Amino acid sequence: MKKISKMLLLASPLFCLLNNCTNKENSLPSLQTLVQNTENIAGKAQNLPTPMVTAGNRLYMIGHQDGQFPDLGWHVIGEMGGIWNHPIKLMDGFSAAVEINQQKICLTKADAFINFPFANKHIYKNIEGLQIDRFQFVPDNKEALVVEYAFINKTNSPIKLQFEWTGHSDLRPVWLGERTNMIDDNDEATWQEASQSWLAKDKKNNWFVQFGANLPTFNHHQDKTCEFVSKGKGSHGSLVYEINVPANGQFNLPFTIAGSYQSADLAKNTFEDVQKNAFSYLESKKKRYENIEKSASVHIPDKDLEQAFRWVKYNTDWLIREVPEIGRGISAGLPDYPWWFGADGDYTLNGFVITGDRKTTYDFVDLLNTVSEKENGNGRIIHEISTNGAVFNKGNLNEMPQFVSMIAEIYQWTGEKAFLQKYFPTVKKGLNWLLAENDKDKNLLPDGFGMMEIHGMSSEMIDVAVYTQKAFADASYMAEELGEKELAKTYKNNAEILKNKINTDFWVAESESYADFIGTKEDALHLIDAAIIRADTLKKKWAVEELKLAKINVMKLPKNTKKGFVMHHNWVVNTPMETGIADPEKAKLALKTANKFTNPFGVFVTGIDRDESAGNDESSSILNRKVFSYTGAVMTLPTGVLTIGENNYGNPDSALDYLKRMTKTFSYVLPGSIYEVSPDYGMVVQAWNLYSFAVPIIKQFFGVRPNAPQKTVRIQPQMPTNWNTASVEQITVGNNMLSMNYEKTGEILKLNINQSQSEWKIVLSFPKGKFASWKVNGLKVETKSNDFFDFVELEGKKIEIELQTK
Repeated sequence: MKKISKMLLLASPLFCLLNNCTNKENSLPSLQTLVQNTENIAGKAQNLPTPMVTAGNRLYMIGHQDGQFPDLGWHVIGEMGGIWNHPIKLMDGFSAAVEINQQKICLTKADAFINFPFANKHIYKNIEGLQIDRFQFVPDNKEALVVEYAFINKTNSPIKLQFEWTGHSDLRPVWLGERTNMIDDNDEATWQEASQSWLAKDKKNNWFVQFGANLPTFNHHQDKTCEFVSKGKGSHGSLVYEINVPANGQFNLPFTIAGSYQSADLAKNTFEDVQKNAFSYLESKKKRYENIEKSASVHIPDKDLEQAFRWVKYNTDWLIREVPEIGRGISAGLPDYPWWFGADGDYTLNGFVITGDRKTTYDFVDLLNTVSEKENGNGRIIHEISTNGAVFNKGNLNEMPQFVSMIAEIYQWTGEKAFLQKYFPTVKKGLNWLLAENDKDKNLLPDGFGMMEIHGMSSEMIDVAVYTQKAFADASYMAEELGEKELAKTYKNNAEILKNKINTDFWVAESESYADFIGTKEDALHLIDAAIIRADTLKKKWAVEELKLAKINVMKLPKNTKKGFVMHHNWVVNTPMETGIADPEKAKLALKTANKFTNPFGVFVTGIDRDESAGNDESSSILNRKVFSYTGAVMTLPTGVLTIGENNYGNPDSALDYLKRMTKTFSYVLPGSIYEVSPDYGMVVQAWNLYSFAVPIIKQFFGVRPNAPQKTVRIQPQMPTNWNTASVEQITVGNNMLSMNYEKTGEILKLNINQSQSEWKIVLSFPKGKFASWKVNGLKVETKSNDFFDFVELEGKKIEIELQTK
């Protein structure tokens, strides 16, 4: 071990952020001072050995809440944790130890974990009179991470210690890296005297990671002190510091980790920049998250739901992934889906356009469109893109129509005609591809995989049919907006035909449900056999009996029969209610049927996986899983789809019930997050959760329906029965900003609507006959009516409405 000259270090500007910054008795002010008044959520002791995320758009870290870095993930087995700077991994993690009175203690298991919206903290208690806090955050737009250790002396005497910090590099490519000639090799770490840091490089690639602290080291070495399991081809380097912690005082030591997949100079520049500016970067990130909180900010009687929705907005920001050479968008989930998806993106952006920033929305749409055009060139939208640009799946059939509807939805929120003009060519090409290449019998029902990736389910799927119907309806609207009137008529006609087919051909009266698929007798028998094996393996006796009876009935059908079959009770049978095209009487029956396939956390992905205990089973979903599988899963997306469906048919109390079920899983394991599979399996943070919360709350409960191209907002509140007060602030529609306060007292409802643009029209609407008296700004007004609603058209920046039932 080599001792470093202190005179050399005193001359280094890297250690002079403040006066006396090189003095081992005087530390930098703690970064934690910037989060003293920030909302935070403490983890539960039993969940310390489970994953956590320190998020950033360029770099992120995944470890455990107890501060360790075990092997995680299945996409690249055991390698999805650690520190990633896509398209490469930088480190498996780091380890630390303190030596006090010649006793060395490895900081292997934190006693507590606290999550902030934009940072997190591990607390190590009772370390020879010390409490050690490990606080960390990722600066926005930086390929770097800051990890600060605060040594807090709980005694009346000073404590002298040595602190050893070891970084474990693992410079390796992302999943599918081999497709773009990214080949991993061994790492080699070299000591950087001037910056008192280690710099590791992959031997065959210009992949780098640098790590060090804002203090001169006592020494440095490459011996292993604390156990750290690392399966890759990495290296490691240790830094040792002498520290004096005053009696009842504190010493703070921040480390910077910086990387680059291009050059050593870029890694070094980022390292120096972030080391110098960590405070300002944390302050900037804090302010940005305050703006996220303010956007579409709700105050509702259900405070648990209110908090969950607020943090789901934060969670979505955690998933923004930017790789400048490929693009920028919202990744699907962590740790195993840190890249971009077509369907996941479509769902997520339908929520994000309500709550998020326009730049991210446009960037993500452009990424999906650009990569799809490069990969397919025919309007087909890709399914999955790794961060090196490699496409895994060229696209399932649902993804193209969902992309179409997403474009229409964004346009209605933003009103930007240039956006519509840019992507309408993809809409036209894609709808042509959808039918020309995938509709064998030319009945407007494409044949192929949709959301349910079950082997054999590739005939005419219900979700593909429903999303295709909505796509044609939305494309008709967009064509009309762009003056393509004949095309608009064609698309509208297709949408009307499909709506009728879905409500006739897909409806299975004896099951009181829409069919999973339309197929032949042979298709059905093949799938029934597979479903029986699945149900029998899962010991779902009721499902086996139902499927065997179904098989008997199918065998009786004529040989060339083609019809709709209810078989798996997959969640996608609820999509006709999600989009609102189900006939009302059919919707009523189907929603009742759907409720059978739930548990206290939400909706089963595949209904035949439900058993008799599901109605009251609130246990972990992770038990008895030896390999990663979605079998038996209850997920937030199916639950969100059913929530939206209930609202579409006038059932806000039922919708609230499903939202409450999802909210039960909030902070169930990772504080401040909702898992992909309820309550505690799969991704620890999932993008499409935003769809499941933002659409029901903002568009349906508060009833905000945008029409930005016409500078109009329709407000049609549909609150749960027990919500007498509610408010929402800062909803952005076009260049307008809206807020609304809702207050119900007995037979009187009062609304206060504020908007930034006085010339915009507000159309306030309620079910026909619900209110006998309408007053606007104190004056009684007459309403207009259509077949279903009474409404008034309003203008002005501040509008007060009073409605009375009698």
